[in-house]
Amino acid sequence: MRLLPKGTEYTWAPFTALYFGFFFIDPIVSRAGLRVWSWTILGTVAFLLLYFGMFWVSRRQAILHVAAMVLLGVVYARYNGGATTFFIFATASAPFILKTEADGFKALAGVEATVLLTWWGFHLNGWFLFFAGGLSLVIGLSNIHFAQRNRTQKQLIRAQEEIEHLAKVAERERIARDLHDVLGHTLSVITLKSELAGKLMERDPQRAGKEIGEVEEISRQALADVRDAIRGYRAQGLAAELERAKSTLETAGLTVQCDSAATLQLPAMQESVLALAVREAVTNVVRHARASSCQLRLEQQNGSCRLEIRDDGVGCASLEGNGLRGMRERVEMLGGTLDRIAKSGTTLTITLPLTDGATSNGKQGGQP
Repeated sequence: MRLLPKGTEYTWAPFTALYFGFFFIDPIVSRAGLRVWSWTILGTVAFLLLYFGMFWVSRRQAILHVAAMVLLGVVYARYNGGATTFFIFATASAPFILKTEADGFKALAGVEATVLLTWWGFHLNGWFLFFAGGLSLVIGLSNIHFAQRNRTQKQLIRAQEEIEHLAKVAERERIARDLHDVLGHTLSVITLKSELAGKLMERDPQRAGKEIGEVEEISRQALADVRDAIRGYRAQGLAAELERAKSTLETAGLTVQCDSAATLQLPAMQESVLALAVREAVTNVVRHARASSCQLRLEQQNGSCRLEIRDDGVGCASLEGNGLRGMRERVEMLGGTLDRIAKSGTTLTITLPLTDGATSNGKQGGQP
């Protein structure tokens, strides 16, 4: 038979129960008879059931167990000086059962009041008041402190677990957004080039073979991009992404104008966010815009980095898809803004604040 539930944190409980041995001093010293020993054993069994039972029942029932201990102390106070242990165990246990520090003080005050009334009503000696009242007060106050510390530690542990959980959720969402952007763009390019190769297979086999070779190269790059997405960074940077975007748009038959700041240097996180934004925006243009031309512009403006992607297509629905929503979340996490205007085509404008280390020495027009 187990004294404590499996996995309980109160593994010290059986050892503290040994202090109840003081309850046997009076019968031993007075060489009590069978009747006194019977009542002593009955009180001991009742105490042990109440004490260890507290760890198996609900909080409300455990409070009743503590109250029953106090009642045992009152009943045995006239006949056994060791009955003071009932009050001591009650004040020691109550703070760990109750929810708040204030409740612990209220319980302690209630036990102390009961001790005073018992001492006064039964005309007991000062030793009873010293042990039942004084020791109960000291132990009760110290356990109120330790119980509150335990509650605080549990709250910190729960907060830490919640933070870890939220961090895992955020990381899963980041990976999901990145994979959506990476694979969505890459598969669109592979589809375009495969269709182009199929059309060129008969009239221009050499160029068709070149396109198939590029499909293979893009597929290999997609695998590397997926690995980069899981690791959380983009090694090739924004410039390479702009080059890739230009190539993708031209493959889709669009006229492309790309203007970018020549020496704009961005922190890795901002560069990664803008690179993903370029990838997602270009993918949307190829898939949905039915545009004939597209303009990409990257510049420094009023202490911020500004990326604008504009097409002359049919525009898109006002509702945001997963890609655009993920793009907006990334931008806003860095303190930036994302504006989308679907009029006479679509204009997507992203503005990110520049840090001190992000500088631009000039602007270069034309294609990169």
